[in-house]
Amino acid sequence: MANDLFAIPIEQLRGVSTQKAGELHALGVSSVGDLIEYYPFRYEDYRIRPLIEVKDGEKITVEGQVATLPSLQRYGRTARLLCRVTVEGMLVTAVWFNRGFLKDQLEMGRHIHLTGKWDARRRQITVAESSFPDRGGAKTGTLQPVYSVGGSLTQAWLRKKIDEALNQYGAMIPELLPAELLDKHGLMPRREAIVRLHRPENTSEGQEARRRMVYEELFLFELKLQAYRAANRKQPDGIAHQVNNDEVRAFVSALPFTLTDAQKQIINEITYDMKRPYAMNRLLQGDVGSGKTIVSAVALYMTVRSGNQGALMVPTEILAEQHARSLSKLFEPYGIQVALLTGSLTERKRKDILASLQIGLTDIVIGTHALIQDDVVFRRLGLVVTDEQHRFGVNQRSVLRRKGLNPDVLMMTATPIPRTLAITVFGDMDVSTIKERPKGRKPILTYWVKHGMMDRVLGFIRREAELGHQTFFICPLIEESEKLDVQNAIDLHAQLRQALPELAVGLLHGRMTPAEKEAAMVEFAAGRTTVLVSTTVIEVGVDVPNATLMVVMDADRFGLSQLHQLRGRVGRSEHQSYCVLIADPKSENGQERMQAMTDTDDGFEIARRDLELRGPGDFFGTKQSGVPEFRVANLMEDFAVLEQARDDAAALTAESEFWTSPRYERLRAFLSREALFDGEPLD
Repeated sequence: MANDLFAIPIEQLRGVSTQKAGELHALGVSSVGDLIEYYPFRYEDYRIRPLIEVKDGEKITVEGQVATLPSLQRYGRTARLLCRVTVEGMLVTAVWFNRGFLKDQLEMGRHIHLTGKWDARRRQITVAESSFPDRGGAKTGTLQPVYSVGGSLTQAWLRKKIDEALNQYGAMIPELLPAELLDKHGLMPRREAIVRLHRPENTSEGQEARRRMVYEELFLFELKLQAYRAANRKQPDGIAHQVNNDEVRAFVSALPFTLTDAQKQIINEITYDMKRPYAMNRLLQGDVGSGKTIVSAVALYMTVRSGNQGALMVPTEILAEQHARSLSKLFEPYGIQVALLTGSLTERKRKDILASLQIGLTDIVIGTHALIQDDVVFRRLGLVVTDEQHRFGVNQRSVLRRKGLNPDVLMMTATPIPRTLAITVFGDMDVSTIKERPKGRKPILTYWVKHGMMDRVLGFIRREAELGHQTFFICPLIEESEKLDVQNAIDLHAQLRQALPELAVGLLHGRMTPAEKEAAMVEFAAGRTTVLVSTTVIEVGVDVPNATLMVVMDADRFGLSQLHQLRGRVGRSEHQSYCVLIADPKSENGQERMQAMTDTDDGFEIARRDLELRGPGDFFGTKQSGVPEFRVANLMEDFAVLEQARDDAAALTAESEFWTSPRYERLRAFLSREALFDGEPLD
């Protein structure tokens, strides 16, 4: 029965023509079930409130009597109709634009309902809608649903069709949630909740209906994840690494710095996962500069010591080259062979590395998406690490994982997000979070300045240079663009060389050859270049501890998380570091981003504000991350419900009764329709 409504074509509803059906299909509505579950995104409030409760500029609905004869004024093509109306014993001016036909209907003493914007100072309503009770059909006192529409579809037509569908087929709406969950959370029945979402009698009723459907939506989502986990962890499927705890302790003790308590805790979690015969699937998130890379290095060390190979995939060649240098130096005393595999290698060098990987002479390979080419074959891949994993699509990550027999997977991101959202976006994963700063690191001081203050910025660069420190100078474009009035890297490089003749100014951007980029970074890392003008090619992972100043030109062109990533390129030593944002934002959103950056350097707070400004789909890049699109739930508001739904789904799928009892037949049918057990593992 759960599927019956979705088997009834929308064309079977009376009054749905071929044209209307096509326009409904474009909205994702092809069946009666789709229409019934096509929920409003907001409500128009036509309930009458006392004028004293209404703030200036708010929308209001009032009931009154026509108190004066109307006057019609014309200004070119615009017609302005004015009339005084008695509301609550007060004379209020009602103004209509281009509604001259109402003049003859505004008879003295006639009752009228007005909806529009309230101007408290003038005691005036700019009328959007009006009606006369003596004609019937007044909306006063109601909440009217507002839907997304397109083409020739109107709100009135869609409301009517949804009402007809509910009246004709409402009795067929099935209950999906088991009775114990309805009782536990005090949720209204599903049929009632759907009806009330479309036809709320009052605000509290609509809120209760929404609460029910939010829980259902999140519970069904979590049920898929937990059912997958339960079904796929019945049998050992991964590599049980033979980890020698004493060797790991000795490796950590030999590091040139002391790990934070958070790093130690996460290494313990990873060690536990790697020792078990189940494939590890863990997300490691932490702010920029929090020390995720060294945690992954310990995991790579463990997999090699267990006789396996490790792979580290990163989004850019610059970052791959940097990791290859640092990890080679770290692992050299232990005889661990590290190779670099990127798209810019010569064919001969590439063949040598591929052969070494296949016969097992190379222990760890570091690279970009070049790692997932068909001809890359491992002898025994035991651990896959992806850095800045949101930069890779789900399919790219899956290809690398399939190059071994269920290797352990560790994904890392410096885009901190709330744990519940991480669980939602990244599926069936355990989540570890580093919130602690490495010892000795100071907060980065951030300033927002206008373009007219460039001389002061140049003075700041000179002062840091006198202290022996270096500066990153970032701009959005490589070359001049006619479409965007933003500073470009090539012009900026020339201008800074002229403005700072006493300093060495370098240039780095994505169109340079790999050799040119490498040379620019080597010069800067060695301190021979004082200022490096760059595009966002340096956004992720580039580590130059002596760089203490980050200047971002046209900063309002960047997203919050991207700005925070850029800021994280400095502050990587004991020296005080700074970030200067140069921007004249025209939009309120741009101003809010600049303010957020100066308010805090906490990546989790930055991520929270970025979610508020952009929403989760844009935040992660929906196509890349697979972030789900929910019809009712809001991931920023419904975290607590998501956590509860996850716990409920986990408890339910852990019971053998869930898989056999008729009580849960509808939920098992839902999982079957989702083809949960036929495809790839959730990523």
